[in-house]
Amino acid sequence: MLKYTEDHEWLKQDGDEIIVGITAYATEQLGDVVFIELPEVGREVDAGEEIVVIESVKAASDIVAPVAGTITAVNEALPDTPGAVNEDALGTWFFRIKPASMDLDGFMDEAAYNEMIG
Repeated sequence: MLKYTEDHEWLKQDGDEIIVGITAYATEQLGDVVFIELPEVGREVDAGEEIVVIESVKAASDIVAPVAGTITAVNEALPDTPGAVNEDALGTWFFRIKPASMDLDGFMDEAAYNEMIG
C-alpha cells in the first residue's frame, strides 16, 4: 500500500526499507523533467532534509527525505533518463531508505492524497 506526503512523494514499504518516488500530480506540475541529482548511498539523512534535485522545463525543485534514516540504494538509471518519471511516475523510484522508525501512520493514504490535490 502506498503512502503519500504533502510534498507529493509516494512511499512504499518493502521489508525494512521504504521506496520513494514522486506522484503523477508532481510530474504534471513540473512538466518535462530534464535533470535529476540523487543522494549518495550510505548517506544518513534527517526527515525533511533536501536530498534530491529535480530540474524541469518549468522549474527546479527538491525532494525531501520523508523520514530520518540511511539511503540504501538509488535508481542509477534516472540521471541518464530523467524523463522516465514523466512517463511512469508511480513506477519510477528515486531512492530507498532504511528508516530509523517504520512508523508511516503520519502519511496520507491514496484517498486523503487525492482529496488534498483536489
